[in-house]
Amino acid sequence: MKVVPYNNRRNFYPMMSVFDKFVDDFFKPEDGQDNQRTMALDILEEDEKFLIEANLPGFKKEDVKISVNNNELVIEAKKDEKKEEKKGSYCRCERYQGSYRRVLSLSDQVDRDKIEAKFEDGVLILDIPKMEPVPAKEIKIG
Repeated sequence: MKVVPYNNRRNFYPMMSVFDKFVDDFFKPEDGQDNQRTMALDILEEDEKFLIEANLPGFKKEDVKISVNNNELVIEAKKDEKKEEKKGSYCRCERYQGSYRRVLSLSDQVDRDKIEAKFEDGVLILDIPKMEPVPAKEIKIG
């Protein structure tokens, strides 16, 4: 016995289904996932340091702000929308105008005063050195 898949959507207008498929495929991201507006980053732990690489394509060094507040590392990038006269209307707009913000909790082992940052080719690289762990203080019972 041969199993035939059942399609419960009747196709009364075959050309409309071709058009619908074209429109759906046109607006679907190429990787098949949702287009989330998040800053992609990698965190690598080495013996002496943490290394963070954050993708910020299209941003300049001046657009990026890094701060440490209490035990949090804050990475912010803002790209202002440029006002320009347009002669037509967009069919699709994928270039992002706005801001990214990521907040990462820092370990107690990091040396906040020696964090170094560089930005090249749309990638932010943070070098976060570790400190020697402070031994636990023993309290004697009197």
